[in-house]
Amino acid sequence: MSDLPQPDLPQPDLPPPDSLQPDLPALPEIWHQTLGWQPTEAEQGQFQRLYEQILEGNRLLNLTRITEPQEFWEKHLWDSLWGIKPWLTNDAEAGIVSQDPQVPCKVIDIGTGCGFPGVPVAIARPNWFVTLLDSTRKKLVFLDSLLAALGITNAQTWVERAEQLGKSVEHREQYDLVLIRAVASAIVCAQYGLPLLKVGGVAVLYRGQWTEEEAIALESIVTKLGGEVQAIEAITTPLSGGTRHCVYLKKVLTVQKKLPQRRDIG
Repeated sequence: MSDLPQPDLPQPDLPPPDSLQPDLPALPEIWHQTLGWQPTEAEQGQFQRLYEQILEGNRLLNLTRITEPQEFWEKHLWDSLWGIKPWLTNDAEAGIVSQDPQVPCKVIDIGTGCGFPGVPVAIARPNWFVTLLDSTRKKLVFLDSLLAALGITNAQTWVERAEQLGKSVEHREQYDLVLIRAVASAIVCAQYGLPLLKVGGVAVLYRGQWTEEEAIALESIVTKLGGEVQAIEAITTPLSGGTRHCVYLKKVLTVQKKLPQRRDIG
């Protein structure tokens, strides 16, 4: 895709939210215990409206199978935000965050799908600007309506394949933070994410299980892309007791190779 401004996408005719839809749990103690952060009343209200919009969107589009309130809270909201835990408080984890978490940050969510993790991140960090990238136009049409309904002005959608975006001068080495969740193998995610980062920026790879073999394979490609594996964090999910990992990759130098080359986002 070219670097020219993209035309406005047509807006879908979404039905209004159903006032009888279930409420999301608030769970402030779990937010605080696991992330050292919890949403304000206004942010919790936006999470509720996000949930309602996703449920309504599911009537027209196949957005997500995760619709039960507690499961949605854990697998979409909590999971999206635990990846940015180092940026959520001033007590940032050493070695991952190189700037004050309150400083504006330019973020891109690669393969955003129905808006995770990018939309919860935009809600939790209103001083950041989040680009929601996907190659499926109809998902982004929905997300444009969702952002308008929630009054989110610090996010935009962008339709493009990730491997093409990394070749664009408008996007290459322009981001402070790259988020990649449920997209492809860790190696492919590194190929997509690292070319978009400024030197000093961080890519967050959201993973389920993680093996030593994956770590070894990732190390070799990350070095070639001008990055380094900064940290690998494991956590047990607070409601279902599952295992999740986040891999943090830091961009340490510019590499002029024509990457990424893989096509993996449909």
